[in-house]
Amino acid sequence: MEKKLKWTEPDQWGYYGEFGGSYISEMLYPNVEELRQHYVEILKDPSFISEFQLLLRDYAGRPTPLFYAERLSDKYKSQIYLKREDLCHTGAHKINNTIGQILMAIRRGKKRIIAETGAGQHGVATATVCALKGLECIVYMGEKDIERQAPNVARMKMMGAVVIPAVSGSKTLKDATNEAIRDWINHPEDTHYIIGSVVGPHPYPDMVARFQSVISEEMKKQLEEHTGRTIPHRVIACVGGGSNAAGAFYHFLENEEVELIAVEAAGEGVDSGKSAATTALGKSGVLHGSKSLVMQTDDGQVVEPHSISAGLDYPGIGPLHADLFKRGRAKFMNATDEDALKAAFELSRLEGIIPALESAHALSVLGKIGLKPEETTVVCLSGRGDKDLATYMKNMDLK
Repeated sequence: MEKKLKWTEPDQWGYYGEFGGSYISEMLYPNVEELRQHYVEILKDPSFISEFQLLLRDYAGRPTPLFYAERLSDKYKSQIYLKREDLCHTGAHKINNTIGQILMAIRRGKKRIIAETGAGQHGVATATVCALKGLECIVYMGEKDIERQAPNVARMKMMGAVVIPAVSGSKTLKDATNEAIRDWINHPEDTHYIIGSVVGPHPYPDMVARFQSVISEEMKKQLEEHTGRTIPHRVIACVGGGSNAAGAFYHFLENEEVELIAVEAAGEGVDSGKSAATTALGKSGVLHGSKSLVMQTDDGQVVEPHSISAGLDYPGIGPLHADLFKRGRAKFMNATDEDALKAAFELSRLEGIIPALESAHALSVLGKIGLKPEETTVVCLSGRGDKDLATYMKNMDLK
């Protein structure tokens, strides 16, 4: 019998330590249970694996480069590499997961796809694969996010997706997720819900992490080519729900020599009342179908999050990350809106790469972690900054 992996594998009920599980209504149970019963079998099917890998290569453009950032390295007196997920088709890592899930949906006979999105990258990636496979696509997006991510909304609509605004609560990612779940309850037979991050009821956190694990799988091979070693000293990634971080960490989780740093959005400051730094502010609770760390009041009401980056504007984290935080496997840091903006301008000017605001949060901690000349650090550059140009233009005084 194979020994269970300590960090990457949830138990049979979907728990990573004390976090995870499936906290869902009776009406949603058949949908989730049907997926749970089939996902591992499908993931191991040679024809699924072959088609998934072919689309990652020929459609998404993988492998993405591992780029040695020479000028950034000179500034911080260390060896800094960027895993260029921003060069994926659609502009972010999200396409890895949507390709996997669309193939999963087709094999289960689903004809209608729904999704939630914050920054719009997951919505674009979902609309993209639905167009590719000829499936109906409905994307729920907070009204506030629709306004600040207009280019991505246009992309979704151009590919035939219907974008439905969420007008309750903070009108952001949390509320879009609520609406998508309501839709799924009402369409159990023909609909698959493509969750965009390592959140939600089991098996989603595990399934999404597996699809995104291609990021760290490629890193190991590429690091060996660059450095002669398959492991770095550390990996840094931003965390909202946490799918890019899950993918970037995945194949290093069991090797505790590798330091893992997750960077959350502090918004206007951790204690400002306008933040999304879940590990600093949250406590154990249930959100969107799983037990994790959640920003909430004393009586359990979810606290509205804030971040300049729509993709990190979420009041919780995935259960895998909650476990990594609680048991100390990963170090969780946070960055303010201003920190992220400064890091984005710095990378743009030093390396000619405009990062997504989400990725800029990860970049912002390079000067705070005591880098050494002999160390190799990989930053997951989860997305490109095209979608955030309007925000950057408003903040040119921070350059």
